[in-house]
Amino acid sequence: MNFKSFYITYLIFAACFTLSFTGCKKDDKTVVKQTEIKFTKEGELTIFKADSTQVNLDIEIADTEFDRETGLMYRDAMKPKQGMLFVFDDVRERYFYMKNTRIPLDIIYISDNNKIVSFQKNAKPFDESSLPSNLPAKYVLEVNTGLSDQWQLAVNDSISFVKTH
Repeated sequence: MNFKSFYITYLIFAACFTLSFTGCKKDDKTVVKQTEIKFTKEGELTIFKADSTQVNLDIEIADTEFDRETGLMYRDAMKPKQGMLFVFDDVRERYFYMKNTRIPLDIIYISDNNKIVSFQKNAKPFDESSLPSNLPAKYVLEVNTGLSDQWQLAVNDSISFVKTH
């Protein structure tokens, strides 16, 4: 092997060795911005209170496995008269948590006869603690934190909802 061949082999080896440690990564500080998830009205929900007053909300409906698993994750805000209604195929105790959820929420558990059975108020953003219904529920309504108190909701208040598309 002559010197020129040795030198070219050495340069190729050195280049491969260097790339194996650095890869093709650039040192730029590119930040990938997540697509903003916006509220999409899919229905309307009415809460009927014991004192005969009503609360009306626009709702998104989470009735597929993917939608129920994703819920309100990655959202930055929700308007006061908006919520997400989770619809399940069965009736059982539910356990929610706030993984990847940026906004504090009140979680309202609702039976198969459309009556509120329990609350988890002021669920903290990103908290992965279990937030159980403590009773069987078929539906779960998530609204901004504090609204269940502001609206003076109580166990046995009832709901009605319709899909708008």
